[in-house]
Amino acid sequence: MIQHLHVAPEAPNRVVILGAHGFVAQAVAQRLDQAGIAVLALGRDRLDLSAGDAGNTLARLLAPDDALLFVSAKAPCKTPDLLVENITMARSVCAALAAAPVAHLVYVSSDAVYGVAETLVRETSPTMPDSLHGLMHLTREGMLRLATKQPLAILRPSLLYGANDPHNGYGPNAFGRLVAAGEGITLFGEGEEQRDHVAIEDVVEIIHRVLCRRSAGVLNIATGRSHSFRAVAALSAARSDRPVEIRGTPRKNPITHRHFDITACLTAFPDFAYRGLEVGLPRYQPRGA
Repeated sequence: MIQHLHVAPEAPNRVVILGAHGFVAQAVAQRLDQAGIAVLALGRDRLDLSAGDAGNTLARLLAPDDALLFVSAKAPCKTPDLLVENITMARSVCAALAAAPVAHLVYVSSDAVYGVAETLVRETSPTMPDSLHGLMHLTREGMLRLATKQPLAILRPSLLYGANDPHNGYGPNAFGRLVAAGEGITLFGEGEEQRDHVAIEDVVEIIHRVLCRRSAGVLNIATGRSHSFRAVAALSAARSDRPVEIRGTPRKNPITHRHFDITACLTAFPDFAYRGLEVGLPRYQPRGA
């Protein structure tokens, strides 16, 4: 659950963003700039968090009244080497916070920390990652909790989609690009799995609100409505002026679903409403030929 330390929204003095060139970080920086909030965006070209002296370098850049947004990661984390590198990056952040505490820390984690055992996910659901990616984020969450006594918000987004997402992940991002290129969509099995897909604009808005309310605790970022991948493919195909073939394949893995109880988010931000996939997807996906 999440608690607001500011009763009314109050812009932070400055937000330092780690991972400035990433999909989420760039979108957040743009939103904060629109709100007139000062931003120091640090990408790997300026600060390599995996370098041995990164903690000291970051500490020299931080001010006591900063909000620090940690969204830098080598993702998806699929190998032990990537796991070690991501933990090393978090170690640098922890070292910097020990030397130069900030007013507020926000970490963008992932719903992968829950694993696949949970079918209705809440902030209080057990964290039982069944992937290196989930284990990486859960480990970094724990490291940050121990590294700072200042307010810490841990945000766990579900599957993201948006026009500039470089990951081309299975779902809206990949399906939309296939349709735009005039190609068909191949599903895993028959696309039965149901997942919650959240638009980048909604993720950014939640992050902005958390920063302005100096919120602390854990919050999932999800719409509360899950769709099968076949339904997502059909929505993407509807954007084409030509028929789009949606192909199933022999199933290799068990069917799993994920649904979110978003009561905590609605309680924290009662005036906020997620856009549904039917509304969000057309904003990002161009029409196919």
